[in-house]
Amino acid sequence: MSNPRTGIVILAAGESSRLGYPKQIARYKDKTLLQLAIDAANGSKADKRVLVLGAFKDEIKKTFSGASIPNIPNPKWEKGMSSTLVKGLEYLQKIEPVDQVVIMLCDQPFVDSKIIDKLIDAQAKSGKGIVACKYSKTFGVPILFDKKYFTQLLALTGDEGGKSIAQANEEDLELVTFAKGKTDVDTEADLRDLNL
Repeated sequence: MSNPRTGIVILAAGESSRLGYPKQIARYKDKTLLQLAIDAANGSKADKRVLVLGAFKDEIKKTFSGASIPNIPNPKWEKGMSSTLVKGLEYLQKIEPVDQVVIMLCDQPFVDSKIIDKLIDAQAKSGKGIVACKYSKTFGVPILFDKKYFTQLLALTGDEGGKSIAQANEEDLELVTFAKGKTDVDTEADLRDLNL
């Protein structure tokens, strides 16, 4: 049996209201947060990837090479994170459908290709339909879903990510420890703490 085809959706459509400017272009070390996410996706063993932009998309597009990753706009980004996830998943399923998808954000600076590959490997070993990262007594993104959950993912609304689906299917959930996954950037203080 061939390996399942894995797609990645990078959700980068939000307006970063707490930061005051697009967090996608906030810098950590010498790269933008978005570039770190693109590098992680591109360096992983996933077969397909897509970046979904929304707020400030024109400004953000100037900060990375458009050729480096397929990117699409979500004109309905104000409807919440779910609309961005749906847009990305629909895109992945259009031409060569994938068997599983990894959902990632662009505000977790420590997510790299290794953790994405760990999710893919954990799925192959465990056979579970959902593989999430575990940190700070909880779990979350990056998170992998088998295609049997795509219908539910496509039905999400508002600011729901896939976590509600994972919580409802804990018997089909595998966790991968990723302590640094708890670090995300929402405010200027978060960014300062990172760069200390």
